[in-house]
Amino acid sequence: MTADMQQRFSNLGEGDIDVLIIGAGINGAGLFRDLSAQGVNCLIIDKGDFGSGTSAAPSRLIHGGLKYLETGEFGLVAQSTLERNLLLKNAPHCVEPLPTFIPVFSWTRGIWAALRTLFGSKTAPRSRGAVLIKIGLGLYDFFGSRDRVMPKHRLILKRQARKEMPHVTPAIVAGGIYYDAKISRPERLVYELVKDGCDANPKSLAANFTTLDSVEEGRLTFRQADGSSFAVKPKLVVNAAGPWIDHVNTALGAPSHLIGGTKGSHILLDHPELVRSLNGHMIYFEADDGRICLVYSYLGLALVGSTDIPADDPDNVLCEEPETDYFLESVRSLLPTLRFDRDQIVYSYSGIRPLPASDATAPGLISRDHSAPVKEPEGNRPFPIVSLVGGKWTTFRGFAEEVADTVISRLQRDRRESTRYLAIGGGKGFPADGEKRGHWIKDLASKGNVSIERADELLGRYGTTAAPILTFASVHSDETRLTGAPRQSFREIDWIARNELVVHLADIVLRRTTLAIEGRLTIEGLREIADIAAAALGWDAARTESEIAEDVTGQLSRFHGQTLTSTAPAAGREKTPRPASG
Repeated sequence: MTADMQQRFSNLGEGDIDVLIIGAGINGAGLFRDLSAQGVNCLIIDKGDFGSGTSAAPSRLIHGGLKYLETGEFGLVAQSTLERNLLLKNAPHCVEPLPTFIPVFSWTRGIWAALRTLFGSKTAPRSRGAVLIKIGLGLYDFFGSRDRVMPKHRLILKRQARKEMPHVTPAIVAGGIYYDAKISRPERLVYELVKDGCDANPKSLAANFTTLDSVEEGRLTFRQADGSSFAVKPKLVVNAAGPWIDHVNTALGAPSHLIGGTKGSHILLDHPELVRSLNGHMIYFEADDGRICLVYSYLGLALVGSTDIPADDPDNVLCEEPETDYFLESVRSLLPTLRFDRDQIVYSYSGIRPLPASDATAPGLISRDHSAPVKEPEGNRPFPIVSLVGGKWTTFRGFAEEVADTVISRLQRDRRESTRYLAIGGGKGFPADGEKRGHWIKDLASKGNVSIERADELLGRYGTTAAPILTFASVHSDETRLTGAPRQSFREIDWIARNELVVHLADIVLRRTTLAIEGRLTIEGLREIADIAAAALGWDAARTESEIAEDVTGQLSRFHGQTLTSTAPAAGREKTPRPASG
């Protein structure tokens, strides 16, 4: 924890917090920023790191939800496409356009099944034909017209489709191309929202690795990672614990049954030939069993996902062998001229979506819309509890705005700032066009004493936060790079460790950076990071060794199928191509 944040906690009184937010995933972090911007004194806590739960396990897409058209959730599609467009503007350092290809295997199939689903059938439609896809993409463009920043869709015939996607099975008859977006660093964006909230209101506080010790007469006592404790008496509590919502409500004395989560897993492949052939596109396709799958280039790797399986143990969720087999078989069927095998897997991950309890027979038909039910004060509990149920990564800002309006109304206050066009973290002051970007990069290169190319790289990685990273007083030079990750400097790690509320080594390698998911970590590189963090955070030798062995290598092996070695990643791995512009 930074010295400034430690000082804030040391001065905290029981009545200093208006709103307590439990859970620092994307929904909690978005609400924390919004309420803090309205002058509400907020405290956000999480039993893990910021963005370390379900919010770290998405498909890494910022999308409008094309498939929600089939279930008639037009309002959700309209909100999602708007929020997608806004995120492209507000977080350009993390979010970028993603042209998406849909393989089409027939002309008219699926129409009646889609109509049944639209009118309430609980059975998922199969094999959507060209007519259905054309109608769907037209509707998608219509709903995404507000604040539009990307081209409209197009439908192409087989010859052109196979020219653009050369490894796709010849069984297709056509292909659709439309635009959504992807997020390169979702975990980092969650942290940036928390940081923005703390900056917006000096009386707001954030604490990771903090657990609830007791609840008594409206007084909640928490214990922090360093063993210290504090107590607050909030006027209102927001339960943003995602799949843990029902557990938290029980601990608060208000048992609930709100969550019926489903598990979503993904794998990342080191497959340069596939990445080249995708040319910056995602392929969004139907697997042989009717489930929707996707594959696209992510930081030089191929990301494949996802499953949708009922599950209820978020603390022990991981991608299991049958899911891996399912992914590999699905892409083999779609791309029969390419090799897919387990030896290409660099990383895997899984999370439980905090969906509302549902009796739907197909998990994919459970609504991704959100709600915020309230449990009013009762008995010895003087504060109401607002639970954030459901939702999706893309709509966090809109969800936060809705809940924030409810909260400030209960506090008898008024909204004083909209977050609709409020830039996030490194998106603040981000150069809006090529000319401005060129000037910004040239100025940063001069101030930071680095090349134009390096300044451009850091702008893409951190947004405008690249400026303080390159100019802060550090004993480490930007020219000193990590073993196995030659594009990541000691200086970057030093900045993160000292300034970004890091508690554990995994916070750096799994969330503040993408080193682990990219497969860029080696044993030597991890030790270098640990030594830098130890110097910044005051760890002794025993703590440093524990962080390496238990916090990182143990987590990577158990939950992500990754065993660190002394060997650096293949030198031939390519940088992800930039998306086509039209």
